Amino acid sequence: MAEFLSLHDAVARYVEDGATVAMEGFTHLIPFAAGHEVIRQKKRDLTLVRMTPDLIYDQLIGAGCARKVIFSWGGNPGVGSLHRLRDAVEKGWPRKIEILEHSHAAMACAFEAGAAGLPLAVLRGYVGSELPNVNDQIKFIECPFTGERLAAVPAVRPDVSIVHAQKADRAGNVLVEGIVGVQKEAVLAARQSIVTVEEIVEDLTVESDYHPNTCIIPGWAIDAIAVAEKGALPSYAHGYYPRDNRFYKEWDAIARDRDAFTRWLDENVYKAGGEA
Repeated sequence: MAEFLSLHDAVARYVEDGATVAMEGFTHLIPFAAGHEVIRQKKRDLTLVRMTPDLIYDQLIGAGCARKVIFSWGGNPGVGSLHRLRDAVEKGWPRKIEILEHSHAAMACAFEAGAAGLPLAVLRGYVGSELPNVNDQIKFIECPFTGERLAAVPAVRPDVSIVHAQKADRAGNVLVEGIVGVQKEAVLAARQSIVTVEEIVEDLTVESDYHPNTCIIPGWAIDAIAVAEKGALPSYAHGYYPRDNRFYKEWDAIARDRDAFTRWLDENVYKAGGEA
């Protein structure tokens, strides 16, 4: 059952060195505040899972938190490469990391399998793809009913999943509104979970009637809830604030240079402290 904690305490309790950590949110509701708290607490040797690693994973990798990344696309949306990711893979700075690449479909199916408690996901995919040549976790099986050749990948079962959402109520239920990615599946697939929210309200069972495209993650599936206002910036939170497009463009220059990145990290994460 969900417990209300500070973001510092939630990360300290549930994110351990060496853990497999999923941080999900698609185009918006990306848990930047939580990621920054992971950096501030200097968590190490993490296996980071995300369908679309973008700036927050670039920052975590550049801060030396990651040893491996499991993903299906990595880049600065609309701008270009993730330079801290590239530097780590190509030149081992600040440390060498492993990468394991999947398709979007396989990642989504793997999260669903994890949420269902299944050991693997089966999909029609990877036909003609070269990914099986570089990812030994992609296997092919024969359907016992039709004889069809299908792809199979291991279920994603993180040690902890972290997502951001708009609201939680006093009972620990969480409302995710707008574009919904695999936040629900990531939480249900994880051994433990942290949800950061913009605000706490009394009762979502009444309030959710007035919200479009609503997903409710029940309190029994969540371990910790932490209030983090503007916790998704520079991404956006539907109904709360817009995307900071300027920062995404500025990040390209910041992340290209190790010294510029280190200065940015010191000024905007380490010295910022708190839960901004």
